[in-house]
Amino acid sequence: MTDVLLTPYDTADYLDSPERIAAYLEAVLAEDDPALAAHAFEAVARARGLARGEVQAGAPHLAAVMDLLHRLGLRMSVAPLGAS
Repeated sequence: MTDVLLTPYDTADYLDSPERIAAYLEAVLAEDDPALAAHAFEAVARARGLARGEVQAGAPHLAAVMDLLHRLGLRMSVAPLGAS
């Protein structure tokens, strides 16, 4: 049997531009899962050097907004600033 070396994977390591962050969040938000979205925002926060508490504090509000939009037949969208 051969030993296998595994390295940790962190999504934040790949979120290195506004375009990549927006694409990642768009894909996550399309799943319509507040817990998954909160996890994704934590990865983005790590990628940008924000404190974890800043994101965790907003998670209940994010879930409420997503729920409201869902009941209205809408969903959230994300785009880099300056994008049309």
